[in-house]
Amino acid sequence: MMISLVVAASENNAIGQDNSLLWKLPNDMKFFKNLTWGMPVIMGRKTFASMASKPLPGRINIVISRNPEVLPIQENVWPANTLEHALELARSSDCLEAFVIGGGEIYKQCIAIADRIYMTRVHARYPDADTFFPAIDDSLFRIENAIDMSADEKHAQAYRFETWQRVGHTTL
Repeated sequence: MMISLVVAASENNAIGQDNSLLWKLPNDMKFFKNLTWGMPVIMGRKTFASMASKPLPGRINIVISRNPEVLPIQENVWPANTLEHALELARSSDCLEAFVIGGGEIYKQCIAIADRIYMTRVHARYPDADTFFPAIDDSLFRIENAIDMSADEKHAQAYRFETWQRVGHTTL
């Protein structure tokens, strides 16, 4: 099973503030939905809470919490008490790829084992953010694909879709 991180991060690696996203990028949301549809998504409890504790439709939502028994019992929500447990649950779904979708602490734990990173690089800086994506070590990952997108009436910031592949790993 391939482990992929999916993130939108600013030029200073900011991903959130006060448990909310810092921007609205409809094309990024469409990309995220199409990429993760039908697959397991792994997230921390705070990320799940930022979605009003409602599972993303069409996906198995694996939520990591030190106290998984406090998570609401819902269809397509699989609680896990550790990252390792979350990965076991994802493997049990017989998927080819599992997607880690945040937050900052979960990304820090996962970047060392990730095979791929799907990053939407937002061309802006957010010095007041309180949640960040870890720096990508370009000796371990290489950009495999990149598509630049301009700001427009629906997207206040320009951004770039980047696919990073771990050096030495083959693609699907």
